[in-house]
Amino acid sequence: MSLSLLVLVFLGGLAAGLPVAVTLGLASVTYLLSAGIPLVVIPQKMYAGMDVFVLLCIPGFILAGNLMNSGGITERIIRFANALVGWMRGGLGLSNVAGSMLFGGISGTAVADAASIGGVMIPGMKKAGYPADFSAAITAASSTVGPIIPPSVPMIIVGALSGISVGKMFMAGAIPGILMGLAMMVTCYIISVRRNFPRQPWQGFQELFRSFTGAFWALAMTGLIVGGLLSGLATPTETAIIASVYAFVVGAFIYRELPLKAVPRIVIDSAISSAAILALVGFANVFGWILVAERIPQMLVDAVLSVTDNKILVILLINLLLLFVGMFMETIAALIILFVPLLALAQGVGIDPLHFAIIAVLNLMIGLTTPPVGVCLFICANIAKLPLTPVIRALVPFLLTNVMVLFLVSYIPGLATWLPSILFD
Repeated sequence: MSLSLLVLVFLGGLAAGLPVAVTLGLASVTYLLSAGIPLVVIPQKMYAGMDVFVLLCIPGFILAGNLMNSGGITERIIRFANALVGWMRGGLGLSNVAGSMLFGGISGTAVADAASIGGVMIPGMKKAGYPADFSAAITAASSTVGPIIPPSVPMIIVGALSGISVGKMFMAGAIPGILMGLAMMVTCYIISVRRNFPRQPWQGFQELFRSFTGAFWALAMTGLIVGGLLSGLATPTETAIIASVYAFVVGAFIYRELPLKAVPRIVIDSAISSAAILALVGFANVFGWILVAERIPQMLVDAVLSVTDNKILVILLINLLLLFVGMFMETIAALIILFVPLLALAQGVGIDPLHFAIIAVLNLMIGLTTPPVGVCLFICANIAKLPLTPVIRALVPFLLTNVMVLFLVSYIPGLATWLPSILFD
């Protein structure tokens, strides 16, 4: 009875459009009251879920991304990407993807990418003659590369949940992220040729060099993050703080586009964003504890293994489940609730934990562009001032491309595990 109420309240909250954190909290309270369990469990489990050292990376990377974005990074990255590939057919679309790949190495969140790149590129593409639905679709699709290429907030969450090295996960996401970006660029080019989208004139090597030097300090931030992790001189948490200091210095004193009076507002906005994520982590930990108490994870593992223990089929089933869940649930909540039980299932058939972590994050990133809870989809459609239907229709080729890369990474473990094995082991 208590478990049925938990599920009903949870699904009802999602259907009503309540925030996921609120939905998880209401469902958990309903379960505890119906089961006669003291509500003191809620603050205890919330604190236990948030009291994880590696989660301090989240406010650090969010602050670093916000400082760099307010300090002129978006325009410089787009200018460099445009000089690099903008001369090809559909060049602004290619620049859009390239810009997201470069920006993803700084922000670590898809939503920040969609809002920042989309706010500049979608109006620019429309003005240049690209269809509005295509402009919004490619921006939404490419924004999901951000949390795959290091740094990545979802990977930090996975590390806190499972004990998998965050540094190794950052490196494991590099090749899949680059593959996803290149695949979307190929898709964009094919569509652009077929539909005769505009192209820009080649701006010359002088502009390429000038735009690169302009974006150098922004791009170097990725090198700082990766270098700190690989050298062993800094933990992921320390790297996030170093990145924040670096972002402030570059924005305020090198680019000189970050006014000092704007810093308090940026810090407050970053704190609010971080608090929202950590509140979600806390409530999801309570919800996850209830599921464990009801032995739901073990039942899931037993149910799947009773059907098949074939590794190929289990990977397929996990992918289908996570793609479906990503359509209805926010990424971090889905990871906290499902990652640990699915990890047990994956390890039961011999899947490497690091490989599975990348599979899970890839799946849920794709979910950010699928209705009805695709946050990046909503942001880009809103910027383009379009209803969702035409944007979803234009998004289909990019979704198919991303799913193809997902299955490629799923069935070729070396795409995820080779780089960290070389760099760390």
